[in-house]
Amino acid sequence: MNGIFSLNLRHLDALTVIGRAGSMSAAVQQVNLSQPALAQAVGKIEGLLGERLFDRHPAGMVPTAAGRIVLMRVERALRYLLHGVRLLRRSARLAPGEHLERRVTMAQLRALIAVESTSSYALAAEQTGLSQPAVHRAVRDLQDLLGIALLVRVGRAVRPTDAANRFVRFARLMLSELRAGMDEIGALGTSDSGRVTVGTLPLARAIFLPELLARFTAAHPGASVEVVEAPYGELLTTLRQGDIDLLIGTQRDPSPTSDVTQEGLFDDDPVIVGRAAHPLCGKQELTLPDLLEFPWVIPSPGVPMRGNWERMFRDRGIEPPRLRIECGSVLIMRGLMLQGDWLTLMSRDQFLFERGVGALAELGDPGPALRRRIAMTHRSDWRPTPLQAHFVDLARALARERGQDMPSSSRLYRTQ
Repeated sequence: MNGIFSLNLRHLDALTVIGRAGSMSAAVQQVNLSQPALAQAVGKIEGLLGERLFDRHPAGMVPTAAGRIVLMRVERALRYLLHGVRLLRRSARLAPGEHLERRVTMAQLRALIAVESTSSYALAAEQTGLSQPAVHRAVRDLQDLLGIALLVRVGRAVRPTDAANRFVRFARLMLSELRAGMDEIGALGTSDSGRVTVGTLPLARAIFLPELLARFTAAHPGASVEVVEAPYGELLTTLRQGDIDLLIGTQRDPSPTSDVTQEGLFDDDPVIVGRAAHPLCGKQELTLPDLLEFPWVIPSPGVPMRGNWERMFRDRGIEPPRLRIECGSVLIMRGLMLQGDWLTLMSRDQFLFERGVGALAELGDPGPALRRRIAMTHRSDWRPTPLQAHFVDLARALARERGQDMPSSSRLYRTQ
């Protein structure tokens, strides 16, 4: 990310003007820079990226392959910043302003994002490597430029205003586009360079994602993948602001927001799980009294598995039993079941190893009514790098294979 903050937003804007105008002389008037200054700006960006961005001809300047990538990513990035500035000004009922986004600096955005993420000027200074007065000054200058307060003190912490939260989201999206552009530039001439960041939920972590990662890293030895584990709400926020590229987990119905797209991968049928020595183990047909007799450990409300569990009882005309423990951690659920006669719902993948060593067992199958769709979620306007696109293709291929090899159901859960 530090390389991104070395970029000059005004210079990037000038780059797009040159690309549209076709020559440096034609761009001079639009960017309010002299031709030598403009040439120097282009040179600095080319030096930072390590690639020539334009071929110079007597008739003008033609973008190289690297230049076309950079121009596309920069234009998308600056549109995010423009949208964020306009949204912020509109929230304060202020006029849009004349090209305010062109006066915003990377130093200002870096300081604001750091304070927003740490709730502290001191921690922001430590995170960015800047002095605390420099962080204060950068945020103050940005507030003065935009004409609206961005941060407020709440006790000893510093919090962004609601408007600032929305602005920071678009600032992060801008940085995400620039980061993608730098990854694509770095990958020119090789398919191995670049990065994919994936948010994951418990089910995807069990078998599907490890196999996907193994295939991807085998195909791209020089690429890196960051896997982020967090609750769904947190992952969705980081996805929408560009900090992660994809989210793999249970599909939400309806879609959580209009700016993300969910692509179904495969279906999963949760089963009733308990320890291998559970009193219900080996019983051919489970009844409602059986399932009401023993304690359950199930995730908190709002998680699809919780809704499935409640529906399992309500569809049979009975209220779900009181939960003594609400927990979404698969590790804790497994450990708890090994300590006593607890029950839960799990994907078969989630206790594959424990079943293999005879520690946990599938006690019953609630049937297709509790089936859930595992999906890959991304921003609707996401433009993946070639490396990221290949990761998506591998996920789709693995999901198709998985759909063909799903195990058949075992003992059915009966209502009698």
